[in-house]
Amino acid sequence: MRRLVCLGAALVVAAVAGCHRGPRTGAGEVVVLIEDPPQSLDPRFVGRAYDVKIGRLITGSLVSVDNPTLEPRPELAERIDRVDPVTYDVTLREGVRFSDGTPMTAEDVAYTLTSIADPALGSTLRSMTDRIARTEVRSPRTVRLVLKEPHAPFITDLDLGVVPRHVVAARGGRFPDDQVVGAGPFRLAHRDATRIVLAPNPYYVLGAPKVRLVFKVIRDPNSRLLVLVGGSADLTQNTVPPLLIDAVEQRPELRVERGRGAVFTYLVCNTADPALADVRVRRALALAIDRERLVRSKLHGRAALATGLLPTWHWAYSGDVPRWPYDPARARALLAEAGVRPKLVYKTSSDKLRVAIAQVIAHELNAVGFDVEVRAYEFATLLDDLKKGNFQIATLQLPDVVEPQLLHRLFHSSQVPRPGAADGHLNRSRFADPALDADLEAGSRELDPARRRAVYARAQARLAELLPVVPLWHEDNVVIMRRDLRGYEVQPNARLGALARAWKAR
Repeated sequence: MRRLVCLGAALVVAAVAGCHRGPRTGAGEVVVLIEDPPQSLDPRFVGRAYDVKIGRLITGSLVSVDNPTLEPRPELAERIDRVDPVTYDVTLREGVRFSDGTPMTAEDVAYTLTSIADPALGSTLRSMTDRIARTEVRSPRTVRLVLKEPHAPFITDLDLGVVPRHVVAARGGRFPDDQVVGAGPFRLAHRDATRIVLAPNPYYVLGAPKVRLVFKVIRDPNSRLLVLVGGSADLTQNTVPPLLIDAVEQRPELRVERGRGAVFTYLVCNTADPALADVRVRRALALAIDRERLVRSKLHGRAALATGLLPTWHWAYSGDVPRWPYDPARARALLAEAGVRPKLVYKTSSDKLRVAIAQVIAHELNAVGFDVEVRAYEFATLLDDLKKGNFQIATLQLPDVVEPQLLHRLFHSSQVPRPGAADGHLNRSRFADPALDADLEAGSRELDPARRRAVYARAQARLAELLPVVPLWHEDNVVIMRRDLRGYEVQPNARLGALARAWKAR
């Protein structure tokens, strides 16, 4: 099998080396290759990464975290004022307009939040609006939001697109995904199953972009690379396997740029499973995995080892936590102490790189006394099994690690997925720890940054001690683009907002 993989990679490398030029992209457009289409461009129904990445280019956002520090900064809002611990005034910028030319007002902001809160709509963001006790329109540009209780991450929660009331209400509260109207830098010009075209929004309050965007869905990574090398596309981000990236780094017409990443890759353990209930077994898992070798061999060095959910450069990161470096002898001793030889099914997505990583990890686990079988699934099936608790161990990636409040969704006992619970319940490890719950609740309420950082430091130490998940790494964001594309900067959250500032140098 390994020889076949290497042969396949060699054939692609050879094809890249001898690739002929295809039809070049135009000077006024940027063609971006993606692996999957978004499900919804309506900001109230985000479910996948590309829902946000492409949708925000159309709708914009009240505040944005698309910056090197991931801090919330005003975009469509001019400012967010905290009046008291539960009251916020959101003031829009002067002159904000939707792409149809109509002004955005505080009424549109209020309508967006009210519609999200309506159970009949079925918004994926309803848990955010559940915190709001009252919404008051105070002027054409200012809306006051009164929360039920203090919630420290609330300004970050306003990383939210606004829908135009006059358009959506006329369509019964929804608009078709090929007719989304927003106030972001681009307007939706065309959408079908494999192609999304965005034209510059001439009314964008921060200035219209210089190019139009064309997103093309190409599911095969080899084909994506060949299209890019051939000149029929300009950019792709995090869609090309590491081995193929190496094949194009020396090509004169392309450049490869790396940026630090906020994506968290981890091994999740079902702590409700008898085989994994003993913390000694979970610690043995962590000690048996040679993460440095995996980063070096499978990711070609393009990742930073993780001690937990938060990367080292995050404002709330704490490195004062228990660590579990590669130590197979100690792993064997822990399993002997526990008196078990756990038989585990290891589930992963069917992506070739993720399967290859899982196979290496399974081999390392088996070498210290586990009995592990790897099974690969389509991603939707894998997520469904995790939600239902139908797994023992699995590898996952968590994008957009911005707010430490995410720790609450991942590990608080109230967030265990249950029948009928919202999809936002992410405690797939089924982990419950009263001390951790108390810290996560305090972190959500604490408004003082220094005290909040201390609370999350305790939470990180507790998680590293009890290991409901085994942290693996934070993968770099890797962009391959043509050399004449300028102005695009890689963001830690891998979003695409910088495309609004891109242009062609020809």
